[in-house]
Amino acid sequence: MIHGINHVAISTPDIERLSAFYKDLLGFEEVFTLDWDVGHRELDSITGLRDSSARIVMLRCGNACVELFEYHTPPPRPGDAARPVCDHGITHLCLQVTDIDAEHARLAAAGMHFHCAPQALGDIRATYGRDPDGNVVELLEVPMDSALAVVPAA
Repeated sequence: MIHGINHVAISTPDIERLSAFYKDLLGFEEVFTLDWDVGHRELDSITGLRDSSARIVMLRCGNACVELFEYHTPPPRPGDAARPVCDHGITHLCLQVTDIDAEHARLAAAGMHFHCAPQALGDIRATYGRDPDGNVVELLEVPMDSALAVVPAA
């Protein structure tokens, strides 16, 4: 039985910078960190990599987590920080917010780049921005009685 989404994982060349973005700017809390060295057979098996080594930071906000990876080996290929959201793969991480205009202003003032100001889509408002690695982070404001609303954890 599938219960729901536990986390989304992002590979980054600078885990300290990306962790600070999600913790300091977006309010995520650190759940744990993990470092693994070359020779961890189980993690090589799970990831489908050979002679892997990496650092992980797991972050939580509300009812979901974001897992950050900084691989040391094998050498990762750089991502495209301007990858269009129409390209195949994970397109964005969505954060439900209240007062999207205030969050947009706060994050923009802190240097986060947005594609546009928040847009109205019926009773929903949304905008896409980019984290320091170019991953798309959506801000979404929905009425609390909407089927799309995520009720904050108690």
